[in-house]
Amino acid sequence: MKKIAIGGDHAGFDYKKLIISKLTTAGYEVKDFGAYSTDSVDYPDYAHPLALGVESGEFEVGILVCGSGNGVAITANKHQGVRAALCWTPEISALARQHNNANVLCLPARFISQAEAWQIVNTFLNTDFEGGRHENRVNKIACK
Repeated sequence: MKKIAIGGDHAGFDYKKLIISKLTTAGYEVKDFGAYSTDSVDYPDYAHPLALGVESGEFEVGILVCGSGNGVAITANKHQGVRAALCWTPEISALARQHNNANVLCLPARFISQAEAWQIVNTFLNTDFEGGRHENRVNKIACK
């Protein structure tokens, strides 16, 4: 069973609640990093702790949700070992896993429906990294 970290800002709050409910029903272990309401907050306050949890290996994957998905993706990608991908379709989510070994999924709440968000999450969690020709490329991502 995968341990999943989830977080986001006020714009992603309702999406995050729905995703947490579906994930726990499906048997995943989920930690909610916040935000905990629709009150305006600063997304880095939630994206950084989540990214640290993925970076440390405490969580296999993370899911971040904000208005555009860009802010949380930029923030999470500041962490070594985190490969955060902004995904707005299941196909992009699959490619992020298959080709980039993405370990943090970023969703744009203001541009996709909740049903689409769940499809994207489900695809992300059920798609494996292909390795092979992509392995060398992914290994070149980290700044060492």
